[in-house]
Amino acid sequence: MASSSSPLRFTVRRCQPQLVPPAIPTPHELKLLSDIDDQEGLRYHTPGIQIYGKQASMAEKDPAEVIRQALSQTLVFYYPLAGRVREGPHRKLVVDCTREGAMFIEADADVTLAEFGDSLQPPFPCFHELLYDVPDSQQITDTPPVLVQVTRLKCGGFILTSSINHTICDGTGVSQFMHTWAEMARGSTKPSIPPVWCRELLMARHPPRVTFNHREYEHVLDTSERTMTSTEHDMVQRSFFFGPSQIAAIRLLVPPHLQHCTTFDIITACLWRCRTKALQIEAHEEVRMMVIVNGRARLNPPLPVGYYGNAIAFPAAVSTAGKLCENPFGYAVELIKKAKSEVTEEYMHSVADLMVIKDRCMFTTIRSCIISDLTRGRFREVNFGWGEAVYSGVAKTGFGSFLGGTYQVLHKNAKGEEGIVLPIWLPAQAMNRFAKELDNLFGNQNQTTNWFGKELCNMFGKENQTTIRSPTFIMSTL
Repeated sequence: MASSSSPLRFTVRRCQPQLVPPAIPTPHELKLLSDIDDQEGLRYHTPGIQIYGKQASMAEKDPAEVIRQALSQTLVFYYPLAGRVREGPHRKLVVDCTREGAMFIEADADVTLAEFGDSLQPPFPCFHELLYDVPDSQQITDTPPVLVQVTRLKCGGFILTSSINHTICDGTGVSQFMHTWAEMARGSTKPSIPPVWCRELLMARHPPRVTFNHREYEHVLDTSERTMTSTEHDMVQRSFFFGPSQIAAIRLLVPPHLQHCTTFDIITACLWRCRTKALQIEAHEEVRMMVIVNGRARLNPPLPVGYYGNAIAFPAAVSTAGKLCENPFGYAVELIKKAKSEVTEEYMHSVADLMVIKDRCMFTTIRSCIISDLTRGRFREVNFGWGEAVYSGVAKTGFGSFLGGTYQVLHKNAKGEEGIVLPIWLPAQAMNRFAKELDNLFGNQNQTTNWFGKELCNMFGKENQTTIRSPTFIMSTL
């Protein structure tokens, strides 16, 4: 991307938004969302972005027209996404399958893909131009659940941006929808994975009974003047790249009995510690790292293949800031692994019951961060005929009033290394401290002495101060 000293500027010319209904008549009915779907923390629209380069074989094709027609065909099978969400008694959400359609915008930009630079990652310049904020479109009820903009680039590539109502689809569901959409664009007449509604499988029990201590939904008092709020004016977003070198460096900090932990676990632990230090949270204050867990396979029997509703939980790893920052690195990893392991079939039903009992409450946002692993979503493989996406994923972090939401997405850096991009949203000064914490963690690539090993010893309590060649840390800013 362009550097922060010379930000990329371009002009987008948009056509008027238009509704795209299903290609043929679909059922006109009411469909209840599940009690996992309609919780407060999911009442927002997920912004996504797919960037595609020029494809010689598609030179005669207009991407906007191909994608619009394919969307119309896809909505025949995903017809609730052509309806409107309504709210009933006790804040219960239902989809009114009205066949009104998704909102679609066709646009052109006077910029080439090359001008975006080598590092395509959030935050994207002029994102508000790439996905027009149609008035009132971000409301959860009575608006199109899907908003799409296709922006053609001067070079023959294009950018597809979307905003999808999270109460209808989780990340797995959005991926399934988009892959079907791409199949239709390539000539299919039906989905390879038929969509399944079946929201009754995650409805609250009668009577509802909460059987877990759901610390992700605890009411927590804000006792710190430094707590982030949605009114902060100095919020910035930056993306951090974790390639093989960075991941290997962090894994060196993991004790032997935790070596089977996942890459997601260790990056999440790294984020939690560095973010807590950057925000300068008092040692006695509790901090939370909530990890989004896909519960589909944790039910018995598993949810049907094709289920595209929310089947996710937000288990929370909880610690005081002092213990998190002062204990060895394995402490954070172990807490995250333990939180993830709590999600069972009973846990999912307990969450659904809690939503009914507590009026579909919001998850805890005070001194909390939430992270999602999108590396398995296969978004980059979504192929509308122009090949795999150059970049794909969620377009920005943070949702609603909750600042600190982030995610991990597969990406290649300028050197062609496959790695994980971690976009983070923090106050400007905290962001600088966060970057410094990571820099201290990975060391300075220009120093080949044992400073890095000693620094790790100081930070994480290692007794053996060995010489470690410092890996390269790639940090992209805009």
